[in-house]
Amino acid sequence: MPHPLDPLTKNEVAAAVEIIRRDAGLDKSAWFETITLDEPGKAELASGKTLPRQAYVCCYEPSSNRTLRGIANIETGALESWEHVEGVQARIVPNESVAGGNVVKADKRFLEACAKRGVTDMDLVLVEPWAAGNFDIEEEQGERLAYCHCWVSNDAGDNRYGRPIANLHPVVDLQRMEVIRIDDFGVVPLPPDTNSIRQSENLRDDIKPLEIIQPDGPSFTVDGYGVEWQRWKIRVGYSLREGLVLHNIAYQDGDRVRPIMHRASMAEMVVPYGHPGGGNFRRNAFDTGEYGIGNALDSLKLGCDCLGHIHYFDVCSHDWNGNPKEIKNAVCMHEEDFGLLWKHTDTHSGNMRAVRSRRLVISALCTIGNYVYGFFWYFYQDGTIGVEIKATGIPFPSAIALGEKPKYGALIAPGVEAHVHQHTFSFRFDMCVDGNRNSVREVEFEAPPIGPDNPNGNAVRIVDRELKSELEAQREMNMASSRYWKVTNPNEQNALGNSTAYKLVPGANALPLLNPQSSVGKRSAFMYKHFWATAYADDELFPAGWYPNQSGPGEGLPKWTKADRSLENADVVTWYTLGFNHLPRPEDWPVQPVVYASFHWMPDGFFDENPALDVPPNKPQT
Repeated sequence: MPHPLDPLTKNEVAAAVEIIRRDAGLDKSAWFETITLDEPGKAELASGKTLPRQAYVCCYEPSSNRTLRGIANIETGALESWEHVEGVQARIVPNESVAGGNVVKADKRFLEACAKRGVTDMDLVLVEPWAAGNFDIEEEQGERLAYCHCWVSNDAGDNRYGRPIANLHPVVDLQRMEVIRIDDFGVVPLPPDTNSIRQSENLRDDIKPLEIIQPDGPSFTVDGYGVEWQRWKIRVGYSLREGLVLHNIAYQDGDRVRPIMHRASMAEMVVPYGHPGGGNFRRNAFDTGEYGIGNALDSLKLGCDCLGHIHYFDVCSHDWNGNPKEIKNAVCMHEEDFGLLWKHTDTHSGNMRAVRSRRLVISALCTIGNYVYGFFWYFYQDGTIGVEIKATGIPFPSAIALGEKPKYGALIAPGVEAHVHQHTFSFRFDMCVDGNRNSVREVEFEAPPIGPDNPNGNAVRIVDRELKSELEAQREMNMASSRYWKVTNPNEQNALGNSTAYKLVPGANALPLLNPQSSVGKRSAFMYKHFWATAYADDELFPAGWYPNQSGPGEGLPKWTKADRSLENADVVTWYTLGFNHLPRPEDWPVQPVVYASFHWMPDGFFDENPALDVPPNKPQT
């Protein structure tokens, strides 16, 4: 019997499709945007009742230009609910994107525009239909559109983005599958051929084998999608939209299992580009909400993506016809040595104890077009939770005339420029620190002026204040005060009489350079605050709203938080915005070395003392 939070199986996906095809009243043109687990709510999970396996299903019907959604009960075969969601567009799915690109490559106007640039072999041409956004263009309102970008493969055939076709942007009606216009802003010569990514000559020959072995096996145990490791208890989950999801994160503290987070995920990712000319202003991607991370998860390879004693979790996606598509090795889990955990040397006696740290790594990688994103979750023996993004792949390239200098980006190869852009990630944490009644606080360090209470100018005060409501809890980082936030349980106290808590410690970050009044800025307003907190609601899952494809302004967090609900001793959800600016370098071409960005959740009075005192020391090796 599967756990209520286990991802859907291949048979369950097929059963959901059968229910929808039979009972939803769709015509033959309809296709499936999403078939994924309908996760039970907190109250249902806490009830102890046996819960039915249900699927959340979203479909798009081209004949009527309608997006529809509902719940299919896999156990009873019933369609529990079904509705037309008015005024929204479903995500663009991979099959639809391929079909749109093929329509463009058969269009006479596109062929003529390519011929002007000396491009005649369509087998070498890549046309990517990107979500069109919403720029208040009258003739685009209410239509299902894609704004396309185009490239010619390099001669080696391993970089489909190797030779950008600048200034050529077909606009495709995805509902009718036809090209409605070609935006051509002028011919720019194709760049020279670029180097092969997969070089086979002149490879380094001085790298010796590095092997990671665990002769007695790993320290974790796995039961289906449930994991136990070094006091941690975690459930691995999957969403077709978010990809890797973690549930029921808890820590075994003596004879108590202490909950920390009910659900954790990367809930949205927005990448806006900074070139205003031609069709470049339309280069932005809501990769989670407009396309779906779970659809794009890589099938990981031992020795390549993962190294060591690995446990893999498989998940099941689907194509637009609803055919199940199993992704083997979609999620990787292993242990890593992480240097020192703690050490003490008694200088008087000479006694020394050094304890090495290891961490549990749960990760998934997704390939979305030119880019690859890795989502890494780290669990440490001292109760810390780390979150890290690893970004690699091919920087989005555009052509520029030889000898011309880029104005809104950088030259990364002869005739190839890459525009400055931002990667912005919104993480959602459904908190339950020692239970579901939590509060939110902000902590800062403050240097008071020299005076009677600070005669030597060395005093540092701690300013710790409660964020009592949703509007009050919309906050930005402040390096001058080392600002951070923590989630407390005012109903539970540690041995020192303080509320138990976990604190969110930011890492490197940035604020958007995008104007808040821009179209993309208004559609992704969550970007302008690093921290948000909301009162829990079952359907508030995505910071830019449920349907960001061609959406209007203000959906998601800005809309929900207008209610200014109380966060005092409440069921709290926190959201963290992680962003970084990217000005590509020549070293990022033709493929980019990994760029890292991270943050941590750390226990802050959650334990009475260092919880890792019981980790045994390592024996010195001679």
